Amino acid sequence: MISVFINGNARSFQSPFSVADLINVLELTGKRVAIECNSEIVARSRFATHLLADGDKLEVVVAVGGG
Repeated sequence: MISVFINGNARSFQSPFSVADLINVLELTGKRVAIECNSEIVARSRFATHLLADGDKLEVVVAVGGG
């Protein structure tokens, strides 16, 4: 098990756990999402390979369109 903080809230997941897995769990698949891990942006091309570690601090931002 690993514990991470997502937008300030603690969550636990089985390890290994990638950013892509996180997006699936948060039901954000197909949405325009930006992920920051420990103050560094995770490129979309690295979502599947960027594994989360115990204690990581994540900020998840979803783009909202409108007009």
